[in-house]
Amino acid sequence: MSKVLLVEDEPAIADTLIYALETECFSVTHALTGSDALAAAAGHPHDFAILDIGLPDMTGLEVCKKLRETSSIPVLFLTARDGEVDRILGLELGGDDYVTKPFSPREIVARVRAILRRGHHAPSATDASSRPLGQGIHGLLHETSSMRIHFDGSPLDLTAHEYKLLLVLMEKPGRVFTRDQLLDHAWQDPGAVTDRTVDAHIKSIRAKLRSAKPGAENLIETRRGLGYSLQAAC
Repeated sequence: MSKVLLVEDEPAIADTLIYALETECFSVTHALTGSDALAAAAGHPHDFAILDIGLPDMTGLEVCKKLRETSSIPVLFLTARDGEVDRILGLELGGDDYVTKPFSPREIVARVRAILRRGHHAPSATDASSRPLGQGIHGLLHETSSMRIHFDGSPLDLTAHEYKLLLVLMEKPGRVFTRDQLLDHAWQDPGAVTDRTVDAHIKSIRAKLRSAKPGAENLIETRRGLGYSLQAAC
């Protein structure tokens, strides 16, 4: 049974989501504040987090940032705000999806299932993660059994979408992928997100590469007006 951490301070919304999730056999831990959520996450492992952005003590974005320091748990944001800046910021911090209120509880359950399912499957129709990538490239190595990407011998802490995007680029170094092509590879419903979402995730991947090794962010090249590519091997 998958365990979901729900962080929502509006009782009516929380009650409907708890009912919908538990009806579909999820185990739910409910927290009213960000601090309570972090305490719950530290005390017990969870498989998924649903974070309301507008919490009384801190924002859901701040909660996500703190969770990302120690965990790669998938995150779905809930918010009453529909601004693109909020959405991109949430995805840059490691969020996997974003839903604006009002919403259907059944839609939330469906999105949770889809994100969890993608976390256990390959990123594209070519089933790229089911086959090895040899010795890798530029210090990047895909470990197929654990579905992790290592850089210079250490695993990168990537979200599900970041993992899929980087793996696509690793498959064909030097090839330029358009944003639409990357959306098709990494999102189950690419029409539900914008190409700016790809930009946000690429920025996050670069930051994690830079954190592992200064300058490594330049391995992912931007082809202005075209898309992105991973530097070809010398």
